[in-house]
Amino acid sequence: MHCPFCHERATRVVDSRLAAEGSQVRRRRQCPACQARFTTFETAELFLPRIIKNDGTPEPFSVDKLRRGITRALYKRPVGPDAVETAISHIQQRMHHDGERDVPSRRLGQWVMEELRGLDQVAYVRFASVYRRFEDVQAFREEIERLESAPHRDSAQLSLIDLGRDAGQGSGQSSGQSSGQSSGQSSGKESS
Repeated sequence: MHCPFCHERATRVVDSRLAAEGSQVRRRRQCPACQARFTTFETAELFLPRIIKNDGTPEPFSVDKLRRGITRALYKRPVGPDAVETAISHIQQRMHHDGERDVPSRRLGQWVMEELRGLDQVAYVRFASVYRRFEDVQAFREEIERLESAPHRDSAQLSLIDLGRDAGQGSGQSSGQSSGQSSGQSSGKESS
């Protein structure tokens, strides 16, 4: 594989491992010329159906477009690229097992929302706001309340409603400690 930085013709694989629950191979490569390292993903090429847009026009399924949409929703969220690739793999498997030649874009959007819901609630609401065309703050509130009342919420994720309430009403913390500091300390994650 060519180096994407200096265009050297040969690069070497320094690490290989399975990703996306075994449906991909993740490879770390290094260029012998410029010493740059980069990651590639290898997947089997499967026949995937066309996407039927809302206006009825068909377009070929684009994994890059799907990845961009998911990545945009996850912008600055604590979700790694392996989790994104796993979500993409799940969606592609659903498309493949669905067995239809054409998949409505609304169904694809639902599948993306289901994957995002399991990854990160903020990303889910971001995606839902565009996908469902939220018009006002009330639409956001309703979606957050629906998300919070869902029975299969991941307990490792912070509650959107509780965070909003804590920020709006002093959460009883000392004045030297903000809610951002306490949540960063309790989760062990840094925000960027």
